[in-house]
Amino acid sequence: MAVGWRYKYMAKITQKTTLADILKIKDGEKILAKHNVPCLGCAMAHMEMDKLRVGDICLAYSIDCSKLLKDLNIK
Repeated sequence: MAVGWRYKYMAKITQKTTLADILKIKDGEKILAKHNVPCLGCAMAHMEMDKLRVGDICLAYSIDCSKLLKDLNIK
């Protein structure tokens, strides 16, 4: 609906993009799961999705941020 249209034309996803914004993108959750982002199943993370940034998560969990961002920006 309107949300899908808005995020279809969203600016490039960067290390500063929040998980809340990524989850609004089509297949965003699948891409995060593919890269083993543990925050998707964490109860605490769900309370602060709008504050969690991709770069911080990658750093904390040793996730290759460049590969994750590449996959997210293909959509």
